[in-house]
Amino acid sequence: MLKSIHHGAIICSDYEKSKYFYTAILGLKVIAENYRKARDSYKLDLQLPDGGQIELFSFTHAPKRSSYPEALGLRHLAFNVESVEDARDYLLSQGIAVESIRIDEYTGQKYTFFSDPDDLPLELYEQST
Repeated sequence: MLKSIHHGAIICSDYEKSKYFYTAILGLKVIAENYRKARDSYKLDLQLPDGGQIELFSFTHAPKRSSYPEALGLRHLAFNVESVEDARDYLLSQGIAVESIRIDEYTGQKYTFFSDPDDLPLELYEQST
């Protein structure tokens, strides 16, 4: 029945800052950008290399996300990368804080976490060869 994840939706507090982060730093391609006057909100559709998408929304007065301690609900978004080290080094060169690289105890794959401008946890996961 389910074939893949079509998109993940993210609500941001600073639209321009988040748009820059996801397009200029993470390199996602803009599919569409729409201002929704009735909601005083932007919706930015971003393309992932594998065909998946991220929808970036701006809403005024959205409550802050509880991350620490972790709250119920969606925990994080994880992105496949060829090399966790290379991706980490790139993010660090862009001034993005990245946690130490860890090894998944079940798969043996490398992974690490970083955050978007609103502290949404994002993961880099080294794809299997």
